[in-house]
Formats: sequence, C-alpha cells, structure tokens
Amino acid sequence: MSNEIRLAFEHPAARADATAPDGPLDRISLRDHIVEVEIGAFQVERGMTQRICFNVVVEVSPITEIIDDDVDRILSYDRVTEAIAAELAEERLNLLETLAERIAERILLEPQAIRTFVRIEKLDRGPGALGVEIVRSIEDLDATPIAAHSDTTPHPHVVFLTNAAIASPNLPRWLDQLEERAEPVILCVGHSDTPAPQTGHKMTQRRVDLLALEQNAWVLGGRDDRCVVVNTKTELDWAMKNGQISVWAPSKIVLDAVDGPAIGPDDPVALAAWFAGHIEGSDLLLIGEQPPTSSPVAVYIQDIAQSGL
Repeated sequence: MSNEIRLAFEHPAARADATAPDGPLDRISLRDHIVEVEIGAFQVERGMTQRICFNVVVEVSPITEIIDDDVDRILSYDRVTEAIAAELAEERLNLLETLAERIAERILLEPQAIRTFVRIEKLDRGPGALGVEIVRSIEDLDATPIAAHSDTTPHPHVVFLTNAAIASPNLPRWLDQLEERAEPVILCVGHSDTPAPQTGHKMTQRRVDLLALEQNAWVLGGRDDRCVVVNTKTELDWAMKNGQISVWAPSKIVLDAVDGPAIGPDDPVALAAWFAGHIEGSDLLLIGEQPPTSSPVAVYIQDIAQSGL
C-alpha cells in the first residue's frame, strides 16, 4: 500500500512507467509549466487569475522510420503547450477536471499519441498544491464522442519580396505595416541577382536552385532582425502562433511534400503560390515588380511597389 501511495504522488512520468501495459513506450513530457488564468467554481476565484501548474506525459508510438534529427517527424513539445493554451482560450472553466479532459482529448488527436497523463494543480488556493490527474488513451477517445474544437489553424499572409524590395530603404516600413496585420506573415523570395551554378542534371539542378532561394532568404534575414529564416513546418507553426515574421527556406517542405509542386524553383513566384495554398494562406502579396512566371498563379497577387501596403 505504501508503494501505491508513493506512486500516487510521483510525477506522471513515474506513473506512466509503472502502469505501462506492455512495457514502457517512448514518452515526451512537460514539467512544471505554470500559467496564470482565471478558473474555479468559487466566487472568490472569479475576476482574478491564479497560477496553474501543468505536468503532462504523452506516450507515443515508436517511430519506425529514420528520424534523421528532423523535428517534423516527431510529436513536438509545442503541440502539448499549444493544447493547453487552446483549451484555456476556449472559455472560462470552473473545474480542473474539465480542463484536464479537454487537454487530454486534444493531445490524443495527434497521430503519434497513444496515452497521456495530465496533472493540473492550483498553486494559490492554500498552503500546498491542489489538483487533479487523469490518464486517457486513444481507446478512451474512440469510445467518446469527439467534441468540436475551434479552428486554431492560422491563415497567414504570404508575401513575395523581389530583390529590389529586399534592398529597398522602405523595407523596414513595409515590415512595420505587415506586423500590424491580424494574421501572421511569411515572406518568400526569389533568386539573387547572381546566377546559380548549373549542373546539367535535372534533379541536382532542382536542389541547387532550392538552395539558391535559401541563400537569398538569409540575405533578407540579414537586412532586418525581424525576418527569421525557417525551413520546417514545426518552426513555421510556432512562428505563426507567436507573432514572428518568417522567411521561408523552401528545400525541406518542397522535398518532403506528398503533393509537391508541379513547378520548379526556377519559377519562384509560382512556387510561392503553391506554398500559400499548401499552408492554407489567406492570400499572396507581391512587393516589387512582378518577375516573369511561366505558370498561372492561382491566388491573388497585388503589386504594391508604389502604392504601399
């Protein structure tokens, strides 16, 4: 009995280890994540915030393919903190139990998740921590009607910058105006004015041309510290949810895409249009004179070189 009592107060990681049905699974964990929020059923808890501590363990299915140090192939820690933030933003709740259930359900919607332990504690309601802990699995999710979750997918503005726009003294002002928009912003660029090396081989030339676009992305990153070069979907998701202006380095997403673009990196405007559709962007804007494009661009392009944003 003493061992059971000790285990009851252990971190959820120890609980997961002790109760694994078929041996331990791979896990990711979030420890002592503290958020201030208004929650509680008592009148004294209304109109004020209190510190809530989250400890979460997610057991995940083993990855059978080679990870290759690739953040997009694993369940990111950000998905756990985003599940917490999304449920806290949904509505004011009275019960920690309700919050824990909703967080667990959202986490278990992730493809790799198998089982999750969610412990939530109030830190300001007494001399100690008062909380609840639940354990839920995908089997529980299958047996429970899925509650509708609000759509938290951002629909960014995708903005293509020509080389003239990158070099323009107006660049900081344009970025100021882009930052004021409600939706996140992702910047795309074309090739630099220096021609890329020619390999004489279709597949290798595609890689060289993609890398040439990334070189120009880093040039833009050097022009203004707000322009952060990113190359993975995980980084893009984080940036869009945290107000960061991203500059798209295309190689990884283009090469990993199941529904990859029919056009190549030699037509960067059309590639930016594909990218805007791929990430469900709200529109595609162009700053500068539109470069030649060999493919029809199926999204709205606005030339704002003279008119401004």
